[in-house]
Amino acid sequence: MIHEEITVAVQRKTVAVNGVNLNVIQAGPEEGELVLLLHGFPEFWYGWREQIPALVQAGYRVWIPDQRGYNLSDKPKALKDYTLDVLAKDVIDLITAARREKAYLVGHDWGGAVAWWVAMNHPKRLKKLAILNAPHPSVARKQMTSNPGQMLKSAYFGLFQLPWLPEQLMLWDGAAAARTLFTATASRDAFSDEDIAEYRRAWQAPGAATGMLNWYRAVVQRGTSRPQSTRVHVPTLLMWGVNDGALSREMAPESLRYCDDGRLVWFEKATHWVQHDEPARVSELLVEHFSQV
Repeated sequence: MIHEEITVAVQRKTVAVNGVNLNVIQAGPEEGELVLLLHGFPEFWYGWREQIPALVQAGYRVWIPDQRGYNLSDKPKALKDYTLDVLAKDVIDLITAARREKAYLVGHDWGGAVAWWVAMNHPKRLKKLAILNAPHPSVARKQMTSNPGQMLKSAYFGLFQLPWLPEQLMLWDGAAAARTLFTATASRDAFSDEDIAEYRRAWQAPGAATGMLNWYRAVVQRGTSRPQSTRVHVPTLLMWGVNDGALSREMAPESLRYCDDGRLVWFEKATHWVQHDEPARVSELLVEHFSQV
């Protein structure tokens, strides 16, 4: 269902891209400049619901896909179908499907990793980039292989490589783990009971648990290609919740060093789930970033 807090008209469309069908929430004027919002693990389009009204009010055309493997979108079985190159191609095809040459691109968590990858490999298709609590891929690789503190925080990557067991843990008791995950890692009241119910439902979509986990399996078992450039040339806004239990704080300024034109905004009281912890401030910064000449 569409969350009752969304006060603007939204549509749910199926968009064919890159060999899969993606469920895409669309809102805002047809002629508006395109904003694409990419969710991370273990969310789906719903994670951006609070940003829709502000972006639409500012005149933007908003598209929010369930990325492949998630919720109502297709869920290929092969790990090769979840590499960053493939995921980035989904984004490029969405921009084309919207009949746009360029878009403003926003990503959180894994969606942020995809957004970085698009910016490094397809800069001509972007106007601006915004990242929420997701390190530049070069920084992530370095920190996760050489920083003992980050290696400990990323230990769950190893668990997710196992067959079937992670799926069983996610889906046990009607995906009850969703409540534990969000309430244990987010600010108090960031996720309501209704929100948790939405995530539990999405996790239980046929094939979704495996599709979601395959993002982790693909990056470990299939690796990544060499990007066209590690530099990000489009103007970039990096927002970072300081109290992130999964990603070290030092990743943020290190990531900014890869940006030709970058700005870092700290959220001192926010967690990894920054757009849930401080939705109004995130929306305000996005509109400000996109509107600046």
